Amino acid sequence: MKYVIAIIKPFKLDDVREALTTLGIQGLTVSEVKGFGRQKGQTEIYRGAEYTVSFLPKLKIELAVAADLVERVVETIQKTANTGRIGDGKIFVLDVAQAVRIRTGETGDSAL
Repeated sequence: MKYVIAIIKPFKLDDVREALTTLGIQGLTVSEVKGFGRQKGQTEIYRGAEYTVSFLPKLKIELAVAADLVERVVETIQKTANTGRIGDGKIFVLDVAQAVRIRTGETGDSAL
């Protein structure tokens, strides 16, 4: 099992969710996060005053998948979330030692 974490632009969420659903992904977790990378934030003008926004709004998508699905999941997120502009985000893949469905006690891939 693998744990996939993707940081994407907020307006890409629906496209990514729909694309993952077509792969058979049945669940994921989404969190609103803020951060910066190479962009280093951005400068905005509010009521005539210029100020720097250090952290940009992003969404963090987290999902656990069977090891045989991970490459297709990563490929799908990358293609769907890509705008070709700086700040499109990152994808991280981690190993999962164990998963347990609380309601039924199922473990491993069947818990996903």
